[in-house]
Amino acid sequence: MNTRSFIKFAAAGIAAATVVASVGLLAGAGDASPKKTYEFGVIAKSQSNPVFQAARTGAEDAAKELSAKYGVEVKINWRTPNNEDAQQQAQYVEQLASQGVDGISVSCSDAKVLKGAIDSAVGKGVEVVTFDSDSPDSKRFAYYGINDVDAGKAVMKELAKAMGDKGVVAILGGNANATNLQNRIKGVEEELKNHPNIKLKDKFYHPETAAEAAQKVQSVQSANPEITGWAMVGGWPLFTKNALDGVYEHAKVVSVDHLPEQLTYVRNGQVQALIGQDCYGWGHQTVMMLFDKVHNNKKPATVVNNFELKTVTKENVDEYAGLWDKWLGKKKDEAKPAEPAKK
Repeated sequence: MNTRSFIKFAAAGIAAATVVASVGLLAGAGDASPKKTYEFGVIAKSQSNPVFQAARTGAEDAAKELSAKYGVEVKINWRTPNNEDAQQQAQYVEQLASQGVDGISVSCSDAKVLKGAIDSAVGKGVEVVTFDSDSPDSKRFAYYGINDVDAGKAVMKELAKAMGDKGVVAILGGNANATNLQNRIKGVEEELKNHPNIKLKDKFYHPETAAEAAQKVQSVQSANPEITGWAMVGGWPLFTKNALDGVYEHAKVVSVDHLPEQLTYVRNGQVQALIGQDCYGWGHQTVMMLFDKVHNNKKPATVVNNFELKTVTKENVDEYAGLWDKWLGKKKDEAKPAEPAKK
């Protein structure tokens, strides 16, 4: 073989080797399996109620934790009406199920309205859990939230103590169709039976928005000056400033929820106690439950899962401020003290 022929032969060999190597690399790249992905829809009652921002933070934190722990990708699809609308929630459940999400977590504004949508989603192979407000007759496999009857009892116990165990109480009830709120009212009424010197004026319902709730409390108090206590089964009016003007001067107030805005009312003495909820856990725990079900085929030990009630008073109020910085997804340099409500 002459020199020119040898060079051609060598060049051909190098080219062939390059092709083989390239094909091998491509084949190797094809062997790398993509991360398994899970998508969970989370549907709260309303964007306008800040307790549900904590639920969203909890859900997104759970997704990050699970992704890192299991080497998968967990996505949260947040679908929540601007204001309470059970029909729109049902539509979101149906849309998410049709899109093929792996699971749905929902707080039901109306248990009956959501039941059909939940059952339909489960029928399509989509796992469903509920939080905050249950749909107990549906095919959801678990619920995470407060024991609402016990919460109502706790509100009334604290209120009776603040009222000196006598007077006239009004109940602020929010959405009359919400199962969780009706159960809290039931708890208030059951506890009232233990306090014969406290009379119930009435139950007052309203849309679950801060401004409308504050207006309701102020107008009812003005029309009924004999009211000396308010049992709030949700803290809606306390998300606004000056919500209790014309109220705190005449009546003691105890409420469910313990958001930063509400803590200010406790600090300045306008609210005597708050019964706290695990709003962060609504999202965090239910996403964990959904992942366990679809990834590990494991259900929680019980269908109904309740968290421990926390009572916030002037004596321990500062312990809860930092907790909400985390729950609302704030960084340390973003956390600012709440502006005091007018006294």
